[in-house]
Amino acid sequence: MTITKVACLISIGNNMRSYASDVEATEGLKNLYKLLKDEVAKVIVGQDEVIDKVLISILSKGHALLIGVPGLAKTLMITTIAKSLGLSFSRIQFTPDLMPSDIIGTEILGEDRQFRYIKGPIFSHIVLADEVNRTPPKTQSALLEAMQEREVSVAGVSHKLPDPFFVLATQNPIEQEGTYPLPEAQLDRFMFSIWLDYPSMDEEIEVVKRTTLESMPEASVVTTKEELIYFQNLVRRVPVNDNVLRYAVSLTAKTRPGTNSATADSYIAWGAGPRSSQYLILGAKCHALLHGKYSPDIEDVQAVAENVLQHRIVKNYKAEAEGLSSREIIRKLQA
Repeated sequence: MTITKVACLISIGNNMRSYASDVEATEGLKNLYKLLKDEVAKVIVGQDEVIDKVLISILSKGHALLIGVPGLAKTLMITTIAKSLGLSFSRIQFTPDLMPSDIIGTEILGEDRQFRYIKGPIFSHIVLADEVNRTPPKTQSALLEAMQEREVSVAGVSHKLPDPFFVLATQNPIEQEGTYPLPEAQLDRFMFSIWLDYPSMDEEIEVVKRTTLESMPEASVVTTKEELIYFQNLVRRVPVNDNVLRYAVSLTAKTRPGTNSATADSYIAWGAGPRSSQYLILGAKCHALLHGKYSPDIEDVQAVAENVLQHRIVKNYKAEAEGLSSREIIRKLQA
C-alpha cells in the first residue's frame, strides 16, 4: 500500500489516534473493528457474520438490507452499531400509510408568508428503514435519490445529506402477508443483502437471560465521524490485482442469461448489472483489510459474493420449481 503524505490525527474523548501511513492505518482499522465487534457483542448474541457484513458495508460507503422474520434483533443490532460509531441516527417505521414527505421532509408556509423547508428523518448519518417492504412502492422510491446521490430534492431544490450517510433497512420475508416487493432499481442500491437465521439453542438461552433482567447492557462509542470517513477513504485506496478484477467481473457476467459468459441460464431470468462488480471489489477490499491483507484476492471476492449478488438476480420458473434459492444458485456459479 502507498504511504500517505499527511498523517491522520483522530481525537476520541481523551485519546488521540494518529496514522502516519496506510500500513499503520490498516492496523488501526483492525483494532477498531475488534472494538466495534466487542461493543456490539455486549448487546447482540451471536449473528457474527451478519455484524461483519453490516460493518463491511458501512466501511465501503454502502447500504445494507437485512432480511429475516420478526424477533431476530435486526432493529436492535442496527441501533447498537449506530451508537458504537457515534453517529446521528433516525428510525423510520415503514407502514402502509407512510408518505414520501414523512421521509424526506416538506415545505410549510410560515407566518411570514414564506415557504420553509422542514427536514425529514432522512437527514441523519444512519437511517434505519424498519420493515421497508411494509409500505407501497411510491414511498419506497423516496429512498432512491437519497441512497444513490446522497441528497434529496424538494420543490426543485437539492439538499445534501450528512456525510457519512447510510441506509440500513430491515425487511420481512416476501412470503409474509402485507408486504410489497422492493423495486429492482431500489434493491440495486443496496450493497449487501443479508439474511438472518434463527439463533442456536445456546444463543437463544443467552438472549432470554439478558432480556429478562432488570437492565440491559449498553454499547459505548468507540470512534468518531472523522475516523470513520478516514477509514472509508482507506478502503478506496487499496490496490487490486487485475486477476481479481477479472474474477469479480466474470462472476457477475455468469449471472446474465443469453451472454457468452452465462453459466446459469437455466435458473436465472435476469442477471446482475455492473454495480455488482463494483460492490464485489469494494467489499473484497474491506474484507482483506479486516483480515490483515493489504490487497484482496479471489477468496475475498468469494467471501462477499453471496451478499452482493443474491438480491440482484431474478430466478426463472425452473429455479422456482426445483426450490433453488438465490444463494444456492450463486454457490453453483462459484463452484
